[in-house]
Amino acid sequence: MKYSNVFIESFGYELAPNIVTSTDLEKKLAPFFKKMGFGPGQIEGLTGIKERRYWDKDHTLAEHAAIAGQRALDEAEVSPDQIGALVYCGVGQDGFEPATSCSVADQLNIGNDAHIYDVKSACLGVITGIVNIANEIELGNIQAGLVVSCETSRQIVESTINEINTHKSLEFYKEAIATMTGGSGAAAVLLTNGTIGNP
Repeated sequence: MKYSNVFIESFGYELAPNIVTSTDLEKKLAPFFKKMGFGPGQIEGLTGIKERRYWDKDHTLAEHAAIAGQRALDEAEVSPDQIGALVYCGVGQDGFEPATSCSVADQLNIGNDAHIYDVKSACLGVITGIVNIANEIELGNIQAGLVVSCETSRQIVESTINEINTHKSLEFYKEAIATMTGGSGAAAVLLTNGTIGNP
Protein backbone atom coordinates (compact mmCIF):
# COMPACT_ATOMS: atom_id res chain seq x y z
CA MET A 1 0.00 0.00 0.00
CA LYS A 2 1.21 3.50 -0.79
CA TYR A 3 0.65 5.85 2.14
CA SER A 4 -0.35 9.48 1.81
CA ASN A 5 -1.62 10.15 5.34
CA VAL A 6 0.92 8.35 7.53
CA PHE A 7 3.84 10.03 9.27
CA ILE A 8 6.55 8.75 11.59
CA GLU A 9 6.09 11.32 14.32
CA SER A 10 8.79 10.27 16.79
CA PHE A 11 10.99 7.55 18.22
CA GLY A 12 11.78 6.51 21.77
CA TYR A 13 14.31 4.08 23.17
CA GLU A 14 15.91 2.78 26.34
CA LEU A 15 19.26 1.06 26.61
CA ALA A 16 19.73 -1.71 29.14
CA PRO A 17 21.99 -0.53 32.00
CA ASN A 18 24.49 -3.39 32.31
CA ILE A 19 27.38 -3.35 29.83
CA VAL A 20 28.89 -6.74 29.00
CA THR A 21 32.01 -6.71 26.85
CA SER A 22 33.13 -9.41 24.47
CA THR A 23 36.09 -9.87 26.83
CA ASP A 24 33.60 -10.60 29.65
CA LEU A 25 32.00 -13.31 27.52
CA GLU A 26 35.39 -14.81 26.67
CA LYS A 27 36.19 -15.10 30.38
CA LYS A 28 33.03 -17.20 30.77
CA LEU A 29 34.12 -19.29 27.78
CA ALA A 30 37.58 -19.95 29.29
CA PRO A 31 37.16 -23.77 29.45
CA PHE A 32 36.31 -23.95 25.74
CA PHE A 33 38.90 -21.35 24.69
CA LYS A 34 41.60 -23.23 26.62
CA LYS A 35 40.70 -26.53 24.96
CA MET A 36 40.72 -24.93 21.49
CA GLY A 37 43.89 -22.92 22.14
CA PHE A 38 42.08 -19.65 21.36
CA GLY A 39 43.69 -16.38 22.38
CA PRO A 40 41.77 -13.29 23.45
CA GLY A 41 39.74 -11.21 21.02
CA GLN A 42 37.98 -14.06 19.20
CA ILE A 43 34.39 -12.93 19.82
CA GLU A 44 35.02 -9.30 18.94
CA GLY A 45 37.03 -10.37 15.90
CA LEU A 46 34.27 -12.67 14.62
CA THR A 47 31.29 -10.45 15.45
CA GLY A 48 32.71 -6.92 15.36
CA ILE A 49 30.94 -6.26 18.66
CA LYS A 50 32.87 -4.77 21.59
CA GLU A 51 29.99 -4.68 24.05
CA ARG A 52 26.33 -5.47 24.44
CA ARG A 53 23.88 -4.69 27.21
CA TYR A 54 21.79 -6.70 29.66
CA TRP A 55 18.77 -5.71 31.70
CA ASP A 56 18.80 -6.24 35.45
CA LYS A 57 17.62 -9.75 36.32
CA ASP A 58 14.34 -8.58 37.86
CA HIS A 59 13.15 -6.55 34.86
CA THR A 60 10.05 -7.01 32.71
CA LEU A 61 9.95 -6.40 28.99
CA ALA A 62 6.74 -4.41 29.35
CA GLU A 63 8.25 -1.88 31.76
CA HIS A 64 11.07 -0.99 29.37
CA ALA A 65 8.83 -1.01 26.29
CA ALA A 66 6.57 1.42 28.18
CA ILE A 67 9.50 3.71 28.99
CA ALA A 68 10.49 3.82 25.31
CA GLY A 69 6.84 4.40 24.38
CA GLN A 70 6.50 7.27 26.86
CA ARG A 71 9.60 8.90 25.42
CA ALA A 72 8.11 8.74 21.92
CA LEU A 73 4.83 10.23 23.17
CA ASP A 74 6.63 13.00 25.05
CA GLU A 75 8.83 13.84 22.06
CA ALA A 76 5.78 14.33 19.83
CA GLU A 77 3.56 15.87 22.53
CA VAL A 78 0.91 13.23 21.88
CA SER A 79 -1.22 12.11 24.82
CA PRO A 80 -2.03 8.46 25.57
CA ASP A 81 -5.74 9.04 24.92
CA GLN A 82 -4.91 9.96 21.31
CA ILE A 83 -3.43 6.53 20.63
CA GLY A 84 -5.83 4.34 18.66
CA ALA A 85 -3.61 1.25 18.62
CA LEU A 86 -0.61 -0.09 20.49
CA VAL A 87 1.35 -3.04 19.14
CA TYR A 88 4.07 -4.86 21.09
CA CYS A 89 6.46 -6.46 18.60
CA GLY A 90 9.19 -8.12 20.65
CA VAL A 91 10.33 -11.70 20.23
CA GLY A 92 10.33 -12.08 24.00
CA GLN A 93 7.27 -11.69 26.17
CA ASP A 94 6.65 -11.49 29.89
CA GLY A 95 4.31 -14.50 29.97
CA PHE A 96 2.02 -16.61 27.83
CA GLU A 97 -1.03 -14.54 28.72
CA PRO A 98 -2.04 -11.78 28.75
CA ALA A 99 -0.31 -10.21 25.77
CA THR A 100 2.68 -8.06 26.78
CA SER A 101 1.00 -5.14 24.99
CA CYS A 102 -1.71 -5.16 27.68
CA SER A 103 0.82 -4.35 30.39
CA VAL A 104 2.51 -1.71 28.23
CA ALA A 105 -0.85 -0.06 27.49
CA ASP A 106 -1.74 -0.09 31.18
CA GLN A 107 1.57 1.53 32.17
CA LEU A 108 1.10 4.23 29.51
CA ASN A 109 -2.58 4.82 30.36
CA ILE A 110 -3.66 4.08 26.79
CA GLY A 111 -7.45 4.37 26.45
CA ASN A 112 -9.77 1.37 26.67
CA ASP A 113 -10.96 1.85 23.08
CA ALA A 114 -7.49 1.37 21.57
CA HIS A 115 -6.58 -1.79 19.68
CA ILE A 116 -3.95 -3.49 21.83
CA TYR A 117 -2.16 -6.60 20.62
CA ASP A 118 1.16 -8.40 20.16
CA VAL A 119 2.78 -9.21 16.82
CA LYS A 120 5.40 -11.96 16.59
CA SER A 121 7.54 -11.78 13.48
CA ALA A 122 11.09 -12.39 14.77
CA CYS A 123 13.53 -9.75 13.52
CA LEU A 124 10.80 -8.19 11.38
CA GLY A 125 8.46 -7.58 14.33
CA VAL A 126 8.78 -3.81 14.52
CA ILE A 127 8.47 -3.26 10.76
CA THR A 128 5.42 -5.55 10.74
CA GLY A 129 3.93 -3.49 13.56
CA ILE A 130 4.65 -0.26 11.68
CA VAL A 131 2.87 -1.61 8.59
CA ASN A 132 -0.14 -2.67 10.71
CA ILE A 133 -0.41 0.77 12.31
CA ALA A 134 0.20 2.59 9.02
CA ASN A 135 -2.63 0.63 7.40
CA GLU A 136 -5.01 1.55 10.23
CA ILE A 137 -4.08 5.22 9.91
CA GLU A 138 -4.31 5.26 6.11
CA LEU A 139 -7.74 3.62 6.24
CA GLY A 140 -8.90 6.32 8.66
CA ASN A 141 -9.54 3.91 11.52
CA ILE A 142 -7.17 5.69 13.92
CA GLN A 143 -5.25 8.99 14.12
CA ALA A 144 -2.19 7.62 15.87
CA GLY A 145 -0.60 4.33 16.83
CA LEU A 146 2.39 3.26 18.87
CA VAL A 147 4.71 0.38 18.04
CA VAL A 148 6.88 -0.82 20.94
CA SER A 149 9.42 -3.58 21.43
CA CYS A 150 11.82 -4.78 24.07
CA GLU A 151 14.35 -7.58 23.85
CA THR A 152 16.56 -9.28 26.36
CA SER A 153 19.65 -11.32 25.56
CA ARG A 154 21.05 -12.32 28.96
CA GLN A 155 19.32 -15.69 29.20
CA ILE A 156 20.07 -16.91 25.68
CA VAL A 157 23.69 -15.74 25.73
CA GLU A 158 24.37 -17.32 29.13
CA SER A 159 22.64 -20.54 28.08
CA THR A 160 24.67 -20.66 24.86
CA ILE A 161 27.93 -20.12 26.77
CA ASN A 162 27.04 -23.07 29.01
CA GLU A 163 26.31 -25.22 25.95
CA ILE A 164 29.58 -24.24 24.26
CA ASN A 165 31.53 -25.10 27.41
CA THR A 166 29.67 -28.43 27.67
CA HIS A 167 30.05 -29.52 24.04
CA LYS A 168 33.55 -28.09 23.64
CA SER A 169 33.29 -28.56 19.87
CA LEU A 170 34.43 -26.10 17.23
CA GLU A 171 31.44 -27.04 15.06
CA PHE A 172 28.97 -26.12 17.82
CA TYR A 173 30.86 -22.88 18.49
CA LYS A 174 30.57 -21.91 14.80
CA GLU A 175 26.83 -22.56 14.87
CA ALA A 176 26.33 -20.67 18.13
CA ILE A 177 28.57 -17.61 17.66
CA ALA A 178 25.72 -15.52 16.20
CA THR A 179 24.06 -15.67 19.63
CA MET A 180 26.92 -13.56 20.99
CA THR A 181 25.73 -10.64 18.83
CA GLY A 182 22.50 -10.21 20.81
CA GLY A 183 21.88 -7.30 23.14
CA SER A 184 19.07 -5.88 25.25
CA GLY A 185 17.12 -2.71 24.60
CA ALA A 186 13.69 -1.19 24.02
CA ALA A 187 12.34 0.96 21.20
CA ALA A 188 9.14 2.72 20.19
CA VAL A 189 7.86 4.27 16.98
CA LEU A 190 4.92 6.68 17.01
CA LEU A 191 2.95 7.06 13.79
CA THR A 192 0.20 9.63 13.18
CA ASN A 193 -1.97 10.98 10.40
CA GLY A 194 -0.21 14.35 10.75
CA THR A 195 -3.08 16.17 12.46
CA ILE A 196 -1.90 15.70 16.06
CA GLY A 197 1.37 16.12 17.91
CA ASN A 198 4.15 18.58 17.15
CA PRO A 199 3.59 20.64 13.99
